[in-house]
Amino acid sequence: MTNRPDRDAIQAEILRQTEACAPGRSISPSDVAQALSAEGWQSLLGPIRQVAMALAQAGRLEVLRKGKPVGPEALRGVVRLRRPGTIPPPD
Repeated sequence: MTNRPDRDAIQAEILRQTEACAPGRSISPSDVAQALSAEGWQSLLGPIRQVAMALAQAGRLEVLRKGKPVGPEALRGVVRLRRPGTIPPPD
């Protein structure tokens, strides 16, 4: 039986990774899943998205699609996550 991380562990890992990013940089939900479970990490993507949505609704996380912030309700498809209020580096 695999020991699945709970919501608190998922939240802590999302926040740890986004805090470790340089300003304007983001992470992928799969980065979080792989950090929490080397095997079977794909099954964690749903719970990670749920926790990310709650963090975004609380203003603790930004959801990005194609590099642009979107509302937490848009947390589907290919997205990235970052700390709110960070300024992206110039191109």
